[in-house]
Formats: sequence, structure tokens, C-alpha cells
Amino acid sequence: MSIEISKVTANIGARVSGVDISKPLDEEQVTAIREALNVHKALAFDDLHLDDEGQQAFARHFGDLTTAHPTVAAVDGAPNVLPVDSERGRANHWHTDVTFVLNPPQASTLRSITVPPYGGETLIASSAAAYRDLPAPLRALADTLWAEHTNDYDYAVPDEQIDEEQAAQRAQFTSIKFRTAHPVVRVHPLTGERGLFIGGFAQRIVGLSVGESRKLLDLFQSYVTRPENILRWRWSPNQLVLFDNRITQHYAIDNYDGRPRRLHRVTVAGDVPVGIEGKESYAIEGDASHYTSVAG
Repeated sequence: MSIEISKVTANIGARVSGVDISKPLDEEQVTAIREALNVHKALAFDDLHLDDEGQQAFARHFGDLTTAHPTVAAVDGAPNVLPVDSERGRANHWHTDVTFVLNPPQASTLRSITVPPYGGETLIASSAAAYRDLPAPLRALADTLWAEHTNDYDYAVPDEQIDEEQAAQRAQFTSIKFRTAHPVVRVHPLTGERGLFIGGFAQRIVGLSVGESRKLLDLFQSYVTRPENILRWRWSPNQLVLFDNRITQHYAIDNYDGRPRRLHRVTVAGDVPVGIEGKESYAIEGDASHYTSVAG
């Protein structure tokens, strides 16, 4: 049976059928999935029979794995698997995974473990479509800018008044402080496509004040989060979504009344981002070598 790719929206997302990702994939299958990911940015696989080992084996087809997270604990006995659990906090803000390190993951996989009876969707946005949407003067400005990304707060801790447990989670998340400068416009290493590389960990534009930075970042972010650039994924049991972390952002909606929700995340090590002039990102603070190798 050949692999079939069915678009979910015009700008982002496709369902993949005709392949059993619980089994080892051949080179032709991996190439087809990679090409589909380049085009659609996010791919969904249904009716899986995967455990943590199977999820890791699938992700390894695309490169070396990172550990679960630079500072947050992994699933017991599975150092490459991060539990995305409602009991550990809610990721209700836009972000690209782990952009505060020098080489964030190239791709992320999320697998549904416990799905609430309603709500709990994951939004995934195309930052390539966002860049294409920019008016020419804004695009020209974005092309010149760099932003500092930091782990001052965790995507799993809402930016609100926090209780003792949440304070402990935040302390763990920032137990190693990271700060990295990335181009605001990143060139995808496989496709040459340009995308806005910002999100929740981007806190300041290099050379601007925090206040000036926030206005510009909010303006660029408004193009990322246009409804037509977003895939709204409603989880069912036994699904996996693979998305390109180099050219997307995502947001887990807290709209399920505190019901149990659990996904497992496995990420593939990435390369150092490059801007349109060929300049690479640079680390300012923090060593992430325990978390990720640099993809060649």
C-alpha cells in the first residue's frame, strides 16, 4: 500500500495513511514522509499501536533524538520522552519548542495517551505562511532583525499568579538559564523557505528596548496566528502528530475543565538556525550539550 497524503488545511497540515509507523520504515517511506513534512509542516497519523519505544524509533528515522528537555524531568525509564501532562501545567501560549538553546529540535512528535472528552486541541501555525503574508516593508524589516530567546518561563507554567507547586516547576525549568540570539527570519535548511522564528521564548529584539521589542514581536506574531495559518488538531486516542519545529509554532488550548490530558513528546535534534545572510545563531548563556547534539 502506497503512502497517501491528504491536506487538512490550505496552509498547514496533512493526514498520512498507507504506512505503519509502528514498524521500521524503508528509505523510500522516510523520504516520502520528509517531503510531505517539508510541504505541509505538520503530519497526523491515526490508529497507531505505539508505545514510548515505538515513538522513539519512528522519530529516529529523521535524526538523533534529544533528551526529553534541558531542565524538565523525562518519563521514568525513557530519558528521551517528555510527558506533556495537564497535571504538570498547561501550555496555553504560542511557542516553538526549546528555542532558548543554540540548536532547537528540528522536529517534534506528540502522541496521544489520555484525551479529554472535549477540548484539549493543539494549534499548530505555519511561520512560513506568516512570513509570506507580511507586507513588503515589514518583511524587509524582519529580514534584518535578531531576537534573544530565553527560558525565563516554561510553556507548561501559565504566566499568572502561581501557587507553590507551580513555583517549584518554574524553579526547575530555570535551574539552568539559557539565552540565545536567533534570526527573526530563519531559512529552512532543506527547502530554503523563510519563516518567522519567534514565539513565546523570544523576549527581546537585539538592539531594542524590551518595550520596543514587545511591540514588534507582537506585530510579527499576529501574522503567525492568523486563523488561516493554523491547524486546529482535535486529538483522538492513538494518534501521533509530527511537526517541523523549524518553521511552525504551537499552542495547547486549556479548554477542557481540568480533565486529564496527557501526550508524550519526542524531539529530533536540530541544526543551528541560519538567517537570510547566512549568519548562524549564537549562544549568550547556557550550555545545552547534555540535551542535544548538533545535527549536521
